[in-house]
Amino acid sequence: MDATPPSNGRTHLALGEIFTFAYETFMSNKIRFALTALGMVIGTASLILVTTIGLTGKQYLLNEIQAIGSNWIYAEYESGGGRITNTGADDLTIQDMEAVQHQVDGIVAASPVLPLSERVAVGGGKERDLQIMGVYPEYQQVRNLIILSGRFFDKEDSQAHNKVGVITPKLAIQLYGSEEAALGRTIKLSGLPFTIIGTFRERVDTFGQSEVTENTMLIPYSVIRYFQETPIVKQIFFSAADASLVVPITAQVQRVIQSRHRPESVYSVRNLTQLVAVADKTATAMTIVLLAVSLVVLLVSGIGIMNIMLATVSARIREIGIRKAIGATNREIRFQFLSEAILISLIGGVLGIIIGLAIPFSVRYFTAYRIPISGLSAIIAIIVSSLVGILFGTVPAIRAAQLDPVESLRYE
Repeated sequence: MDATPPSNGRTHLALGEIFTFAYETFMSNKIRFALTALGMVIGTASLILVTTIGLTGKQYLLNEIQAIGSNWIYAEYESGGGRITNTGADDLTIQDMEAVQHQVDGIVAASPVLPLSERVAVGGGKERDLQIMGVYPEYQQVRNLIILSGRFFDKEDSQAHNKVGVITPKLAIQLYGSEEAALGRTIKLSGLPFTIIGTFRERVDTFGQSEVTENTMLIPYSVIRYFQETPIVKQIFFSAADASLVVPITAQVQRVIQSRHRPESVYSVRNLTQLVAVADKTATAMTIVLLAVSLVVLLVSGIGIMNIMLATVSARIREIGIRKAIGATNREIRFQFLSEAILISLIGGVLGIIIGLAIPFSVRYFTAYRIPISGLSAIIAIIVSSLVGILFGTVPAIRAAQLDPVESLRYE
């Protein structure tokens, strides 16, 4: 019985020769192939950079939203229902906050918010509108506030009913010229002198879209009670022990508050979870759009590869005829030109990956920004570049393999 010829060694040798010849062809036409690979470089680099931008934007949005409050949950009264017999408002009270703290596990801090508008005298006899808010010392923790100078009032201040307060830096500059100059000064509210003991700001600028404005002054809730007739509050803020507890705690807070008031009264209990989800979807959509643009760039570069390979086939018809005449098969010719297309796309892809990863690494190295880098994007980029080479190199390779050797040898 005749032995089967060792086709594996022949195949491996042929493939090695094919890729070696492809490399030599590439080196003999450096400028042409380099310009063709440039599109792939730009496409793969943009693919990685787009993924990095998407991840960075997503992380930035989430950090900004989460910095507004530490696992923030807030409740407020909306309406008292439509029953004619109950015409009075069914506002939130301190007792509601205390009931929630006793009945709901996982709450680490809470503070009421009671706003009050006041006009104070500024230099030159002018008056300015202030927003005074009575809060607990825990408000600083719940709202994640930053103390810029001085200090925030504490439990001792609240228990002693000390007439102290903290103001925003813009208000300090408008009233006294600087933040430092504001410390120790007094502001009269309804005839009572309040000492400014510090300046504060929100960790993230909400541009006046939160309860804190640029004209806000925070004072102890125990003191603002002097200015109201009934012990009601405008809002109640809670801070959950962990982000995973925010959603269940929100539902429990809603039930406890509703159980303490009239059935027709409406209370809004919200958290930042929905806002975070919207930001997440927005960032994801932005990333998808940018990825689509990158894929278009890769598509264009793939068309460029196919165009240059078709031109190469036309320029090398006689060479193809000679190779077929000395025994090269259609499969070997096909692999020959396909390997050249893959080589172009892989070289461009690898260079693009290096550039795409080098830019965010440089930003992380030379600046304090911790830009997230996705290793998966590099893997996807090399796979995509390989597929582009295969897909757009197939047509020229098939055309080269189908050439008639006799006609090819006659071609001039």
